[in-house]
Amino acid sequence: MSARPRTPAERRELAMSLPPLREDDARAIARFLDATWAERGLARASLDAYRRDLELLARWRDGTGGGLVGADREALFGYLAWRAGHGYGPRSNARLRACLRAFYAHLVLAGVRQDDPAALIDPPRMPRPLPKAMSESQVEALLGVPDVSIPEGLRDRAMLELMYAAGLRVSELVNLPANAVNLRQGVVRVRGKGSKERLVPLGEESQDWLERYLRESRPALTGGRPVPADASGEVPLFIGASRSAPTRQDFWRAIKRHAAAAGIDPRTVTPHGLRHSFATHLLNHGADLRALQLLLGHASLSTTQIYTLVAREHLQRLHARHHPRG
Repeated sequence: MSARPRTPAERRELAMSLPPLREDDARAIARFLDATWAERGLARASLDAYRRDLELLARWRDGTGGGLVGADREALFGYLAWRAGHGYGPRSNARLRACLRAFYAHLVLAGVRQDDPAALIDPPRMPRPLPKAMSESQVEALLGVPDVSIPEGLRDRAMLELMYAAGLRVSELVNLPANAVNLRQGVVRVRGKGSKERLVPLGEESQDWLERYLRESRPALTGGRPVPADASGEVPLFIGASRSAPTRQDFWRAIKRHAAAAGIDPRTVTPHGLRHSFATHLLNHGADLRALQLLLGHASLSTTQIYTLVAREHLQRLHARHHPRG
């Protein structure tokens, strides 16, 4: 048995060792993605993930003498066993199961096959770790690091302040259009998962840094030239290289660099961790759970409720530290 890959890079190397994608499989995947986009309006990131999942399965099937469209339940179980032996975790396999069910249901509806081999595949058990939030003092240290005397540092400060003030996902932050922020009213319009929009207050500190970014940093980063619209026709709020929006990877590297400069272990700091910190700190200071659900853009309250466990731990520590019988 081959060694278990432990990193995404090792998994990519493993995928490269598989046979190339067959043309009939590529056409079947393309038709499915086109239909899924038209019927369900999935985000580009979700469609890309579906494409990667199906292409990897198709190439694995080609290596075992089969094809994607005609795979039976036994073949799918074999593929899941292969993934388990090569380091793919429950979360990745849960997404794959959803992808397989959608793909083979599409084939049944299209009359390509009569049965659905993915219908009886049980979902993997998903661990539900508590969100890892930074302390308030760590957040303060992180926000204070960027060198605001230079355009890039001022932009980073504004991005960090906005992410913490509004609890944004990193994809929401880097893709914000310039017209999403209303400084006069002190709100930002966010387009979240499923293209659902929500209005989130900015807070005075975040608003001040955004005003300064727009006044000082953004013109310097654009060189005074018009900013080209992105693929969706929107002009980005934040400017990275080539007068385009920074990528998620750009912001990931920036937050790691600033964490190290703040004396915080970069391995413990992620963009999503700053969103977790926003939610946890609000609850610690008495925020209502349903209001937090709206601010985070969660479709279900049950998704938000996990933060109450983090807040409960915080209250228990306070009680133990300060109560005379704690």
